[in-house]
Amino acid sequence: VVLDRLAERGQESRAAGIHPRTMEILDQRGVLGGFLDAGRPVQAGHFSALPLDFSGLETRYPFLLMILQTTVERLLEERAARLGVRVRWSSGVTGLRQDETGVEVEAEGGRRLRASYLVGCDGGRSTVRKLAGIGFPGTPATMTALLGDVSLADPPAEWIFQERREHGSFTVLPLGQEWYRVMTNEYDRVADRDTPVTFEELRETMTRIAGTDYGMHDPRWISRFGDAARQAEHYRSGRVLLAGDAAHIHFPSGGQGLNMGVQDAFNLGWKLALVVNGTAPEELLDSYHAERHPVAEEVLRNTRAQTILGRPGEQMTALRETFGRLIGVEQVNRLLSSMITALDIRYPLGEGHPLLGRRVPDLDLLTPDGPVRLYGLLHAARPVLLDLAS
Repeated sequence: VVLDRLAERGQESRAAGIHPRTMEILDQRGVLGGFLDAGRPVQAGHFSALPLDFSGLETRYPFLLMILQTTVERLLEERAARLGVRVRWSSGVTGLRQDETGVEVEAEGGRRLRASYLVGCDGGRSTVRKLAGIGFPGTPATMTALLGDVSLADPPAEWIFQERREHGSFTVLPLGQEWYRVMTNEYDRVADRDTPVTFEELRETMTRIAGTDYGMHDPRWISRFGDAARQAEHYRSGRVLLAGDAAHIHFPSGGQGLNMGVQDAFNLGWKLALVVNGTAPEELLDSYHAERHPVAEEVLRNTRAQTILGRPGEQMTALRETFGRLIGVEQVNRLLSSMITALDIRYPLGEGHPLLGRRVPDLDLLTPDGPVRLYGLLHAARPVLLDLAS
C-alpha cells in the first residue's frame, strides 16, 4: 500500500533524466522498454557543468536518457498497479507506532492501517523519518537556486547550461513545444525555504544574472532549493526504513538524486520481499544500510565539490579550466563518469574475487536453448547461478 499526501500524482518534474545504472536495474526487472520509448538518449553527462563522455562506459546504455520525472512516476505507478499495489491519495502519514510484530500507521483523516514494515519515501522533510526519531545531520545551504518551467518570447538560439556570470549562473533548456526549463544559482544568498517563491522573483533573478529574462511568461511551475547536504544517521529503525530523499538530500549536481532513490528502492525491495515471505531472516534488512549509506555519503561529497566548482570569480574560472583539461584525460573521464552514473559502486561484502560486491554486467550467454542476455534471466525475479567454467 502506498500512502501519498497529494490528492493525485504531481505534475512537476524536478528531475529530467535517468542514468545508465538506473536503466540497468529497470532492465533487470523487465520494464525498461517503456522508459526507452518515452525518453531520448543524449550524451549530456557532466560534473559541475563540465561535460563528461558516457560513450565508453561498459554498459548497454552508455548515455543519459532524457525523461521527465512525471513520466518516470507514471510508468512506475502503472507497473505497481499491475502488481496489485494500492495507492491511497490524500493520505499523508501523521503518526506511527511500532512493536515487535509490525507498524501501525495513522494517516490524514484519522485512518489507521497496520503493516509488517513501513518505508518512508516522503522527501527531504520526511515525516516518517522524524516520527521514527532518526537524526538527519549535515551541512546547511550556502546558496539559493530557482527553477521554473515557463514559456519564452525570446529564447536563446541554443541550449544554455549553467553559464557562469558575475552574480551566479543560469540555465535555459527546451523541454517541449514552446516551453523551457530555466534555472538560476545565486551564491552566498540563502532564502527562507518556507517563503513562497514567485514568478516575479524568478524573472528578477534571471535578469540580474543573465541580463535578460528571455521574455518569460506563463509559468507552469516554480520551485526554490539550495545546497544543503544531509543524510539520515540510520536507514533502518526497527520496522521503519528510509529511501530516497527521506534518507539523503543534496544539490542536484550531475542529476544523481532521482537515480539514487530508485537504486535505494531496488536494493531494499527484494530484501523486504524475502523477509516478508519468510525465505530470509530479518537481519538481511541490516545490509540495506550497510550497502546504501556509503553510496549517499559519496554522492554528498561529490555534489559539494560540484557546487563549489560552480561559484563565480576568476580564481574559480582558472580552476574550472584546469579541471576541464583533466576531464579530457580518458582515465579521469571514466572515473568521474562511473561515479556520477553509479556504475562504480562496490558494496562491502568482504575480501575475495575482484567482482565481489560489484554490479553484475549484462552478459551475452550461449545456452543449450540459444543465446540469452543475463538480465533477461533476472526478469523472473529469482536467483540465477552462472557456471562459466564449462
